[in-house]
Amino acid sequence: MTQGIRTIIYPVKDIARAKTLYSKLLGVEPYVDEPYYVGFRVGDQEIGLDPHGHKQGMTAYWHVDDIQESLQLLLNAGAQALQEVKDVGGGKLTASAKDAHGNIIGLLQSP
Repeated sequence: MTQGIRTIIYPVKDIARAKTLYSKLLGVEPYVDEPYYVGFRVGDQEIGLDPHGHKQGMTAYWHVDDIQESLQLLLNAGAQALQEVKDVGGGKLTASAKDAHGNIIGLLQSP
């Protein structure tokens, strides 16, 4: 089951400067503040800043209950795998695929 797009990750070059900008824009301080990732929670949305994300660009993540099944459904429908299922910490799993138009579809399964 899909829970909708609830996470958006922006690639940034200067994470300190981006953190200041998004803190002001969102009106909250980050709940994760690391050199490799800064994350904000606004309602049920997560806005992330990734200083190493430029090769994949901005990614919106669909939250799903079963990431393996969801990725396979995308592949069966003609999408191309970009990132196989990967644990990004704390049991949170991500994967991504590209549709026929080159759009990236991110998947995220929370523990």
